[in-house]
Amino acid sequence: MKLGLHINRFRWDGGPERLGPTLAAMAHAAEAAGFDTIAVADHVWQHPILGGTEGPSFESYSTLAFLAAHTQRVNLVALATPVSYRYPGMLAKTVTTLDVLSEGRAWLGIGTGDYEEEARGLGLPFPPQRQRYDMLEETLQICLRMWSGESGDQQPDQGEHYQLARPRNLPQSLSRPHPPILIAGDGERRTLPLVARYADACSLRPTPELPRKLDVLRSYCEATGRDYDAIEKTSVFLFDPGEDGAKSDELIERLRWLAGMGITKVLAWVEGADRISPIEAMGRTVIPAVADL
Repeated sequence: MKLGLHINRFRWDGGPERLGPTLAAMAHAAEAAGFDTIAVADHVWQHPILGGTEGPSFESYSTLAFLAAHTQRVNLVALATPVSYRYPGMLAKTVTTLDVLSEGRAWLGIGTGDYEEEARGLGLPFPPQRQRYDMLEETLQICLRMWSGESGDQQPDQGEHYQLARPRNLPQSLSRPHPPILIAGDGERRTLPLVARYADACSLRPTPELPRKLDVLRSYCEATGRDYDAIEKTSVFLFDPGEDGAKSDELIERLRWLAGMGITKVLAWVEGADRISPIEAMGRTVIPAVADL
């Protein structure tokens, strides 16, 4: 099992002037500890389950670019971009830029979005969910076409929701055939079929329903001729190893539980990560213990 640091909280000591240095220190510590990935929540307001609109929140792709400059090895992903927030041509260009400047470490993390209040608050589009699913598939197709190489940019892309006169993308991404795609969500009727057709990874909620959700995904893969094992199964979580690793055994057992249900990567906030020592504790006690799960 691989672990990733999911940065989705920014209420740290020191105020705004300390956010940059603290984030850089967290990135350095996470890479040194052996984390595989750093993920950043793609919200413009803090999510209600993490404190709501009064909490600080960063724009995700600016943050990922900052993290790219402060790391050398970890993968970088937004978890997850709401499809209606960014036009697909610009999204493909943004992820490509991150991939090139990070020397091939960018992923596209995408979903339909779930925070209508922030969208309305900042004037971002947030159409009905059914339309957002249609937009998601069209966006995935456009991104894949733009990543396919120069031969794919000679003809217009005339979809229902997006029209691109010439979907050119230069330079191309370093990740080939394209930056890996993670689709967030576990809806059985619309999301998991999209995972089977387009994704390199899924992101599922850590509930006892996981085995059944993965069985559904397997059935969609079989129906489309996709290799189920080629899709990385990820979940979100909370890591709390304690300042000195005192809670590591309990955390390791929870990760064994997730691995037993089929999860291969866990992306989670580390409680107290801004103090750095909990990240270091993860590297000493948890990451080595779960590497072979």
